Amino acid sequence: MAIALDNLRVGRRYRLVNLGEIRKIEIVSRLSGENFKIKDLETLEYYTIEELLRWGVGKDYDLDELY
Repeated sequence: MAIALDNLRVGRRYRLVNLGEIRKIEIVSRLSGENFKIKDLETLEYYTIEELLRWGVGKDYDLDELY
């Protein structure tokens, strides 16, 4: 079961699956509401969670914390 966006915490790492893409991300800061600045742990790029979910949530959507 996926974690709700409002339960994400700054400094924690998560695995995001959406529309066939799997990303490992770290939450850098909370921008507003359910929007966060994130760091992709594989490419080391920074972007927002809104950019990842811009095209919608697929049937395979899952968001879990990495330990």
